[in-house]
Amino acid sequence: MAKAIMIQGAGSNVGKSMIVAGLCRVFARRGLRVRPFKPQNMSNNAAVTSDGGEIGRAQALQALACGVPAVVDMNPVLLKPESDVGAQVIVQGKRFATLKARDYAKAKPELLSKTVESFQRLAAEADLVIIEGAGSPAEINLRSGDIANMGFAEAVGAPVVLVGDIDRGGVIAQLVGTHAVLPMEDRDRITGFMVNKFRGDVTLFDEGVTAIAERTGWAALGVLPWFGDAWKLPAEDIMDIGSSRGAGVKIAVPRLSRIANFDDLDPLSMEGGVSVEIIEAGRPLPGDADLVLIPGSKSTIGDLADFRAQGWDIDLAAHLRRGGHVLGICGGYQMLGTRIDDPDGIEGKVGSVEGLGLLDVTTVMSPEKQLAQVTGRDPASGADVAGYEIHIGQTSGPDCDRAWLQIEGRMAGAASADGRVRGCYVHGLFGSDAFRAQFIKGLGSTAQVSDYAAAVEATLDALADHMEAHADVDALLSLAREV
Repeated sequence: MAKAIMIQGAGSNVGKSMIVAGLCRVFARRGLRVRPFKPQNMSNNAAVTSDGGEIGRAQALQALACGVPAVVDMNPVLLKPESDVGAQVIVQGKRFATLKARDYAKAKPELLSKTVESFQRLAAEADLVIIEGAGSPAEINLRSGDIANMGFAEAVGAPVVLVGDIDRGGVIAQLVGTHAVLPMEDRDRITGFMVNKFRGDVTLFDEGVTAIAERTGWAALGVLPWFGDAWKLPAEDIMDIGSSRGAGVKIAVPRLSRIANFDDLDPLSMEGGVSVEIIEAGRPLPGDADLVLIPGSKSTIGDLADFRAQGWDIDLAAHLRRGGHVLGICGGYQMLGTRIDDPDGIEGKVGSVEGLGLLDVTTVMSPEKQLAQVTGRDPASGADVAGYEIHIGQTSGPDCDRAWLQIEGRMAGAASADGRVRGCYVHGLFGSDAFRAQFIKGLGSTAQVSDYAAAVEATLDALADHMEAHADVDALLSLAREV
């Protein structure tokens, strides 16, 4: 029978996903059959699974840390925000509904049964399941009907380890305050705590660890120093993507308000010969960019309106006049066309909107979502490629006659007559080393990372070493219980 333990945070972005990935690799290296699990996630950066669904990118990374394919049961409920008040709800890999917050709360009892069902299937093939919470259990106003933290832990009988983030300050208050506000039954479910993101000499916090342990009765499981190589791992939150300053070509990436599946940037950011610059709202696209990469979007029409509101359409035209290049991926590809039709109101109002007009193609939105892992080649260089498609809408038009990728035996994408504007639906292309090298060479620089997948694996091993050195992973494993 499998054992399980749940990692919850005293707040958002305390490093739960990274800690779970590290623990997955620690225990997988010891020969255990380890599986990651997150009952509810909120992210527009999704991964396509081996069984044809979608889950949060963090759970796909954690599966990699375990050495197993990602499957939908690792993240049975995924919320993909489409507006400030509503989100698309993905259940066990497939679209369930688009719900506002109040309607989602009504659906939670049904969703809890789905999360438990997925957990039980996953546990049946594992020795250890490491569960990741979402947000914080201190949000006691959300406790009724909770499926993300204590509600799920209670449903499956999992013990909890609470993580605090010292980098943001007030970590003693984070952890002791959580203890103070939780109801007794939830408080007793927590068996230990860790402090994450410490900078400097960790022994300087010895008295702080003692103070937390004395006030909570929880076991102290370690103080984790800042893991400086975290940026080398695929990020789930765009807030975790920073600009990388390489010495070669500059790639400018406008930060769309509903940016999605931005893992295309990860391999490029690791290249020393490439500078990836995230352009925040209110800033112009830089005049010295070699390439403007328009990423995916969860709400293409809405993000296109924001793109224009920022004046980026004007900047983009100037960029092309200077001889620059443009690449649109997925939603970014759709924006580059002459028109986007939405006859069913998939993204809001029924109607059509004018695109940026840089590719002679038209996109028609439709309810069916394309969701698949794909392989192919770049005919121009002969390089093999692999990636995934995750989109609604079909794109066609004269510039598709200049398709520049061969995917699953068909030609895909579109290009302008001069080849400086290109678009496609395939995410993850830059993870293919030969293609990335040729792409960077075409911009005037040289790739320095010869094996991106190996670099990610090496970083996961370094993360596991980091956990082994600074956390009491044996004590943590002893706290896991049969479920």
